[in-house]
Amino acid sequence: GIASVVVGHPLDTVKTRLQAGQGYGNTLKCVLTVYRNESLAGFFKGMSFPLASIGIYSSVVFGVFSNTQRLLSQRRHGDPAAAPSLTDMTLASVVAGVISVGIGTPVELVKIRLQMQTQPYTKANVKLNSTVPGSPVYRGPIHCLRTILQKEGIPGVYRGNVAMLLRDVPGYCAYFIPYTMFCDWITPHGSISPNPFSIWVAGGVAGAVSWAVSTPMDVVKSRIQADGVYLNQYKGTLDCMLQSYQNEGLKVFCRGLLVNTMRGFPSSAAMFLGYELSLKAMKRCQTETNP
Repeated sequence: GIASVVVGHPLDTVKTRLQAGQGYGNTLKCVLTVYRNESLAGFFKGMSFPLASIGIYSSVVFGVFSNTQRLLSQRRHGDPAAAPSLTDMTLASVVAGVISVGIGTPVELVKIRLQMQTQPYTKANVKLNSTVPGSPVYRGPIHCLRTILQKEGIPGVYRGNVAMLLRDVPGYCAYFIPYTMFCDWITPHGSISPNPFSIWVAGGVAGAVSWAVSTPMDVVKSRIQADGVYLNQYKGTLDCMLQSYQNEGLKVFCRGLLVNTMRGFPSSAAMFLGYELSLKAMKRCQTETNP
């Protein structure tokens, strides 16, 4: 999880600005604008909170997926290690997507609020009216979370959870299923387990496919969660979709598609490679400890 955040966060910032910001134009213009106005540090805004929490988030998502899959294999075939069917993988992906929203929504909310704050928070530039777009609102992730809780309560922390659910359920189906299938396809015949290169490629392809599928609802989620830094424009998921469509047409739901796909490959490749190698290392330790 940590590997995926470090690899993917700069492009994630660009994606969020394109989806929820104004005046960034295309991907290249957005990159140049962020760099010109905020230097390299601008691409890493909001990274500390996901970095601190991604271990728990990834553990839950991968743990729920693999254990649900094992439970289904046990019930269907009497063997938890049996090769899962497409139905089993789909059900396990759906369960993982639903569970992920409970942990992921607050993390995504804080990350996006900090990414959309275009100026650093310092006492010198804080005005009495800090609701003007571009002015600093949050000192950091803890201050951001505390401010949201004070102003909006628990519902505010879970702002955008419906959009995230609609993003993550199909997104995780398009994440785990292609990974498993592609991994099996490129693993040499006769090999007990895929080699690191096969894992890296399969994870990257799965990430690109998943983010391509998820982008429309990711746009909606980003806009709802960014809403509230300076203004309150959207009443909910459907209202956000309707306003976005009325103002910008269908093309608005493809905003950040290229960046999402580009980011999805290295980020997910790092995620799956870290996951599989960690599992192998822990199993090796267990075998050596308990021969």
